[in-house]
Amino acid sequence: MNDQATPSRGLLLFRAVAGIVAFGLLGISFTQVLGFLAFTGAKAAGDSLWNWVKDPGTGQLLIQGVSTAVGFLVATALVAIVLRLSWTDLRWRRAGGAGRGFAIAFVLGAILVGLILVLGASVGGARWVPDPATPGSYAARIGVALLLLAPAAFAEEVAFRGLPLVLLDRAAGRNIAIGIMALLFALAHSRNPSVTTLGIGNICVAGLLLGIAFFAPGGIWTAVGFHLGWNWGITALDAPVSGIDFQIPWINYDPGSRSWLTGGKFGPEGGLLASLVLVLATIVASRLVLYKKPVADS
Repeated sequence: MNDQATPSRGLLLFRAVAGIVAFGLLGISFTQVLGFLAFTGAKAAGDSLWNWVKDPGTGQLLIQGVSTAVGFLVATALVAIVLRLSWTDLRWRRAGGAGRGFAIAFVLGAILVGLILVLGASVGGARWVPDPATPGSYAARIGVALLLLAPAAFAEEVAFRGLPLVLLDRAAGRNIAIGIMALLFALAHSRNPSVTTLGIGNICVAGLLLGIAFFAPGGIWTAVGFHLGWNWGITALDAPVSGIDFQIPWINYDPGSRSWLTGGKFGPEGGLLASLVLVLATIVASRLVLYKKPVADS
């Protein structure tokens, strides 16, 4: 009776592929519709709003982030209903630890990327130089940047470390699931400004690390926390985030001439220093999360 009640590996794989394809098509469709409505409305509202919306580091980032987050959140709910998956199954609603997981991961993400940038200044020829702005304008800008980056980080975790990762985990195993979604995550960034081959490789490793974070206590919120802390840490130090420059006042970051170490115009994610730190962090995280006896989130 137990063998009959347990779905076969083939059935699980079929459900995973079908569910992920449906999830992707629905998520992309909803995102496109919402983005079109938002951009069309902004354009009709006047030149001032439209010019802000066109800026890739402000309005465009916000609209894309919110549209993607809502689109894939709706897709998650619809596919989860069909496949009878609860929010607990999807690692959204845990017995405890979501807030703690988010906070700890946010700090760790910011510290790790800060370490990469400091190493770049120490051995890679990068440097920071002051500009005429004030510390107050700096604080205000990085605060706004946090608000702009939050929807994008949340959206990418919903799309790449949400329902697809759960389905693949059940069908093919956790390591394979994390690897596949990390590869797709990297490919999704392959058209970013100033992207390099090393940058794509580093983003793939970052995807592995985020996948491991997803299976840590706190579930998806731990992954969102790390993702947001990482992106915000780069922004707060005025470096480009995957090729996107936020133009932070008061300090100016110069990656120097050794772009193979510092990442150059793509940001720290495009350099060898990021490779070293990300690989080490992924090894440590895998030891703590994937290769130990599971601990309840409570």
